[in-house]
Amino acid sequence: MEQVRIGVVGIGNMGGAHADWLAKGEVKGAKLTAVCDTNPACLQLAKEHLGEDILIYDNLDALFAAHCIDALLIATPHYTHPSIAIAAFKHGLHVLTEKPAGVYTKQVRLMNEAAARTNQKFGIMYNQRMNPLYRKLRDLILSGELGEIKRTNWIITNWYRSQSYYDSGNWRATWEGEGGGVLLNQDPHQLDLWQWTTGLMPVRVRAFCSFGKNRNIEVEDDVTAYVEYANGATGVFVTSTGEAPGTNRFEVTGDRGKIVIEDDKLTFWRLRISEKEFNASYTGGFGEPECWKCEVPIEGKNTAHVGIMQNFVDAIRNGTPLEAPGEEGIKGLSISNAMHLSTWLDDWVEMPIDEDLYFQLLQEKIKDSKFRKQAETER
Repeated sequence: MEQVRIGVVGIGNMGGAHADWLAKGEVKGAKLTAVCDTNPACLQLAKEHLGEDILIYDNLDALFAAHCIDALLIATPHYTHPSIAIAAFKHGLHVLTEKPAGVYTKQVRLMNEAAARTNQKFGIMYNQRMNPLYRKLRDLILSGELGEIKRTNWIITNWYRSQSYYDSGNWRATWEGEGGGVLLNQDPHQLDLWQWTTGLMPVRVRAFCSFGKNRNIEVEDDVTAYVEYANGATGVFVTSTGEAPGTNRFEVTGDRGKIVIEDDKLTFWRLRISEKEFNASYTGGFGEPECWKCEVPIEGKNTAHVGIMQNFVDAIRNGTPLEAPGEEGIKGLSISNAMHLSTWLDDWVEMPIDEDLYFQLLQEKIKDSKFRKQAETER
């Protein structure tokens, strides 16, 4: 395929940015052909800023019927990602969806099954997988340089959001509109990187989510979670949208040292011999392995969203392996669902979680909600 014709559904804040990058030709081998949104104001902006050649649709059925695209980029509210993707697959389209994959794993599993029944490419906008810092961390861990992992700790509290941000859209920070708070909106990237860089998924989760702790919202805006892995390692994940200044520090400890990513730097405290080897042979009482502090050089730049789109287009045109396969979106979502479920039950949760129980409790949250907003809906 010489050129991939792409349509964008949902052209609010993020979808509008995707459409703009495509329209400006920043993705080689791709052409923005059409956009679709139910919001007349968004469609008017598209007409004014994306060029006269772009086809404009106010419903998906019309877009599908036009046969004017080869691939669909989904940037609508979270709940709709799986249903739109499934419909797109049925029409023979390649799909790239914004994060998160969905709100609950039960619906995302259906999306993954639909993808598996096609030969179409399916990607997810995990743009931080294009960040050289995390790519280097993944390389050091999966190559065995760090040894067996013992502990992971991520403090990600620099997602500051004001009350005016939450008030900017009726769908924001509600169980019915968004399906969650910081875990569903801001943290999908970190929850993905947490498992992608380490190669580990938790087997048990105990979480403490605070709902509306810092803002007038009904979903979680502050979370502290503890996880256990199959190899005996443990992890802690702390996040908030109400702290200023916030922190973004990811620390992974292994048998051969410790790696920390903070302030856009990767530091490796590397043991000359492994901790296990030292412990087995050392007889001097007090003492510890020799350790070298290494400032690991990071090459390349973070191509972020455009990098994911370029990789997606290259996969369609040339068969290039996807950096962020859409099917992997369920992994990070499984972790956030487990954190919610643990808090709702006030107990440990084994993974994989009980998807039916999660869905039931989520529906109860929606039904019992008394939270109302007056702001205009905006993406």
